[in-house]
Amino acid sequence: MPAPLVLTLGEPAGVGPEIVAAAWRALSASGAPFAVIGDARLLAGHAPVQTVSEPSDAAPVFARALPVIDLPLPDPVTPGRPDPANAGMVADWIEYGVNLCLSGQASGLVTAPIAKAPLYAAGFRFPGHTEFIAELTADTPMQGTRGPVMMLTAKDLRACLVTIHVALDQVPELVTTERVTRTARVVHESMKRDFGLASPRIALAALNPHAGEGGALGLQEITVLKPAVEILRREGLNITDPRPADSLFHDEARATYDAVVCLYHDQALIPVKTLDFWGGVNATLGLPIVRTSPDHGTGFDIAGKGIARPDSLIAAIRLATEMAATRAAG
Repeated sequence: MPAPLVLTLGEPAGVGPEIVAAAWRALSASGAPFAVIGDARLLAGHAPVQTVSEPSDAAPVFARALPVIDLPLPDPVTPGRPDPANAGMVADWIEYGVNLCLSGQASGLVTAPIAKAPLYAAGFRFPGHTEFIAELTADTPMQGTRGPVMMLTAKDLRACLVTIHVALDQVPELVTTERVTRTARVVHESMKRDFGLASPRIALAALNPHAGEGGALGLQEITVLKPAVEILRREGLNITDPRPADSLFHDEARATYDAVVCLYHDQALIPVKTLDFWGGVNATLGLPIVRTSPDHGTGFDIAGKGIARPDSLIAAIRLATEMAATRAAG
């Protein structure tokens, strides 16, 4: 069996402590064990806690207590009120988890949501989790094309992004043949390495309505996307021509591919959240480690009220467990 997963607690003033505790309660009887990297005293307000020194200590206690690698916060936490004084420790939790994965002591990393504003106020220089983890793993050799590529999953949909958090008017400039081919390579290799698919089928979303209508509604399909498809097919990838996004996500269409390369944020996020608003998962492909995260934010408006749903975190834990097992078997 692979080593246990590790979970980072994320923004302590958000819903992270509540959903981590709820996920443990849901999985403690039958799920694969994991250890949380965070503040044990904070978590003790939500679940029975057992401090552990390393992930391997999690299994013996997992059924009766939440295993926590205790890295305490410097300041008290008020739900709904993030404090930049704690932001440095939030980043340290992530780095500690990445290092445990790189050393083989953990089989994968699941990250609870972080708040960017207090991190930025404390000097954090990365747009978010994805870029930070990519930097932390940049010097570690790996086979294949390096990401990061963001993949959002819901039910049988795996939607992978060429661009992420950019204004819509910037997307056409950023969707280049090089970006599309690199993203598709990462997705193809991840489908094999992390999901055990011998011959992945990849769909490519078009940028313009009706896939450009032969150039009448835009030229990117002709000048950018089709050249990318030709390059990828010469490399042996099974990828479609750019397909209109309005007919790419219904039940019958999803059955024709294993993953879809989307070109901008809402093109992927709208179908994912329509299919499963509460249970979507964010996974980072093209890294030397397995990393997943719930597909929602910190929930400051409901933090501490006991109403936050753990569905997405539970799904992220299950997906990371499956990906880690597939890597270990491969």
